[in-house]
Amino acid sequence: MKKFVICVSALVVIGFSLWFAYFALGFYIDLRPDAPVSTFMTTDEDTIYMERDGVSVPFEIRGVDLGVGIPGEWATDFAIDKEAYLRWFGYIQELGANTIRVYTILHDDFYNAFYTYNTQREAQGDEPLWLLHGVWVDDYSHNSHQDMYDEGLIPEIIQDSKTVIDILHGNKFLLGRDGDGSGFYRHDVSQWVLGYILGVEWEPSLVTYTNLTHEEQTRYEGTYLSTTEDATPFEAALAQIGDAVIEYETVRYKQQRLVAFSNWPTTDPFVYSVVTTAHRDKVAVINVEHIQPTEAFLSGHFASYHIYSYFPDYLETEREAATYTEEDLIEVFGIGRYRNTQYRLSLLSGADIHDYLTPMDYYDADGTYNTYYAYLKAINDFHNIPVVISEYGSTTGRGMAQKDVNTGRNQGHMTEQEQGQALIQCYEDIMAAGSAGSCIFSWQDEWFKRTWNTMHMIDVDNRPYWSDYQTNEQFFGLLTFDPGAEKSVCYVDGDAAEWTEGDVVISDGEGSLSMKYDEKFLYFYVEGFDSDTDTLYIPIDTNPKIGSTYCQNYDLTFERESDFIICIDGRENSRVVVQERYEALNSTYGEVYYAHNPYYPDNRPQSSSPVFCNIYMPLTLTGTLPTTEDDVPTGEKYETGKLRYGNANPNSEDFDSLADFCFTDSGVEIRIPWQLLNFFNPSEMMIHDDYYECYGIEGLHIDEMYVGMATGDDTEYRIPMAAFALEGWGKTVTYHERLKESYYILQEYWADLDS
Repeated sequence: MKKFVICVSALVVIGFSLWFAYFALGFYIDLRPDAPVSTFMTTDEDTIYMERDGVSVPFEIRGVDLGVGIPGEWATDFAIDKEAYLRWFGYIQELGANTIRVYTILHDDFYNAFYTYNTQREAQGDEPLWLLHGVWVDDYSHNSHQDMYDEGLIPEIIQDSKTVIDILHGNKFLLGRDGDGSGFYRHDVSQWVLGYILGVEWEPSLVTYTNLTHEEQTRYEGTYLSTTEDATPFEAALAQIGDAVIEYETVRYKQQRLVAFSNWPTTDPFVYSVVTTAHRDKVAVINVEHIQPTEAFLSGHFASYHIYSYFPDYLETEREAATYTEEDLIEVFGIGRYRNTQYRLSLLSGADIHDYLTPMDYYDADGTYNTYYAYLKAINDFHNIPVVISEYGSTTGRGMAQKDVNTGRNQGHMTEQEQGQALIQCYEDIMAAGSAGSCIFSWQDEWFKRTWNTMHMIDVDNRPYWSDYQTNEQFFGLLTFDPGAEKSVCYVDGDAAEWTEGDVVISDGEGSLSMKYDEKFLYFYVEGFDSDTDTLYIPIDTNPKIGSTYCQNYDLTFERESDFIICIDGRENSRVVVQERYEALNSTYGEVYYAHNPYYPDNRPQSSSPVFCNIYMPLTLTGTLPTTEDDVPTGEKYETGKLRYGNANPNSEDFDSLADFCFTDSGVEIRIPWQLLNFFNPSEMMIHDDYYECYGIEGLHIDEMYVGMATGDDTEYRIPMAAFALEGWGKTVTYHERLKESYYILQEYWADLDS
């Protein structure tokens, strides 16, 4: 009996070891070395083909980029479950898309849902959903001291690629790793995988550093990919990675798929003028034409780019640059910087973008001057392989970070209807330029995202726990998450029925002010206000350390030291203003926008200053050309405190997703995004502390704020104010899904296009 137990135990250990070696470690023995290699995806110089019923037919990749975030969770929590994925796959296919693109290894819920969804589709005789899979490179690797050949970076990317391949073939058990999903990947979904996009938006510093430190390492000759004699060391590294990926799937699974290397304008294959090189810091080039397939690579490769209409608009900068003479530039830059920039340009092995453009290329089919279309056309004309714009998009965030000066497709401050039209226009530009496909960024909004021009305003460690409407990056999705389990606590639509006596904060016998809040907005309702004749003022006191009892702008006095005033003055002239001590733009970007250091004693606003300022958001920090005048502001900003009139109820026919206030029969409803009132983290009711006491933005906890109200007729008296309790919600958020108006606009467009 003892021997039997020992033998059984030994067999169990051996069996588990073999299982672990195969599914977890990736060990295998090629038992079919002479088996034929198959592929159902191929390419030529400008088209991607899919084999259907034994015949290769053109296939347009019409995709949607799928993120991993949901409210209350970080991306690395991989909290989306199988049921959500199944629901979303259906929405995406009903939209008219045929492909989803993911960026990294997800939890097994995604692949299980993908298998279930496509199996059911094919059983019903319907077209499945196709997949482009990315291989992620962590931020540290391309924002550190490393170059591409250092410390095992190439082997790490190759190993991650092999893991992706094993997952897609249903042969992987993966324990949780930083930044990756985990689980037992037991379903083979490879039959629906179009190919791989390797890498990320490479930082130009990594590309340049690699090329400078490995000048002799320009050749790679592999079984499936090789470099040309003009390749750079970085391009040789990409070729090595791609070759290893193709070899692994070819040898182990006897299959091949499309392969692409991620790229974006910052490392596009072109060189530009001295002005664009300096202003846009265009210092690196990646040219995948220097990576060529061998005859053993039966499938094909394509050029993958992330290209948005508003940034970086190199061609618009080039148009401005053409107005300057060399003498102008030497005078502005100085001879040393001008020559240095010329030298940096000479080190780049890129093509002049103007060689691929004619004057007519700057005009789209509608006759609009369109640098986005022109840039896309130059990219397509340059390449001898198909081009896929694997990331493009528009955001419905209230805040804005970039402007598209030619077509108005800005990065932010666009309604859901405007987002839909912008996506259609971008798609038309992409396809008219000759691209083989495209992917919209993104499927869903993601609360954890941050943006350069608002990240100084918020607690970046607690982003997923509230919806920051000022941060445009959170709202690229076609699917949004509105606060509330089934509906929001309030809709600013002119219907006062949702307000009750229990919401009243202050009343003066003639009117009242009520308040509510959720994970996205503070809501106000003032009853007894005549919008045709009155101007309404709502003073707000949040910070107990600063504020003023007098506002000289509007000649108002308050019972308490107030930090903000909401002024409702008709449909076109309403705004929020802030007491100048509490203006965040000055505290962070004073030198850029006001040409002074706000922390110098003579420049510091007084804690009780009666001056209230308009609220601005940064757009650009420097002008196209440098200035030598210290007292001249160089940045561009816009007034984000300006309030927009409209109906903010998504169930209304005249829905305006950017509406801030709406008049009722006897008053006004207002919604204010938390960040606009300097909330650092409303989930825990943290606001900005005194900037000049903390030398920057730090959090300060409060448990109440004070509000008041007055109309133009009442302003000769001190405005009374009352407390409004603030509890927050911690990490427990409520939300419900909603397809944006842009979804339906794009759906109708694609349906008409296909018919």
